Amino acid sequence: MKLWVSLAARLLLGGVMLVAGALKVTDPEAATQAVRAYELLPQGFDGVVGLLLPFLEIGIGLLLIVGYGVRPAAVAAGVFMVLFIAAVSSAWARGLAIDCGCFGGGGQVAPGDTKYLQEILRDVGLLVVAGWLYLNPLSRFALESEPSTGVVAS
Repeated sequence: MKLWVSLAARLLLGGVMLVAGALKVTDPEAATQAVRAYELLPQGFDGVVGLLLPFLEIGIGLLLIVGYGVRPAAVAAGVFMVLFIAAVSSAWARGLAIDCGCFGGGGQVAPGDTKYLQEILRDVGLLVVAGWLYLNPLSRFALESEPSTGVVAS
């Protein structure tokens, strides 16, 4: 049963990361604008983060979906979730009215159009999924077996 739960976790977290990155990679200016809207990074870094973030999300998503390097990919996804939770919480606490830009878009919105609580809860849920995969990296239909056991989970 654990192998099936881990497969579902891999596909869920990997799918979210892949879609989020793919939607951003097609519009680098919007991705940079979304990062800039958080007002957390020094000028210049927001552009680099806006350009690189989608490719990192896509890479992590692909690794999880195919089941290769699941534990390190889950750690990377978990770190992303913690950073996203912190960034959205910071924007909320500082009274910024922005769209998170998690799935493309981003930037300023009307104060009543923010969805901070939903975004934080979603990312907390994905952080839990990443934690599950860290603890249970073996799953069905994965390209990689657990290196320490040599067991193939397919």
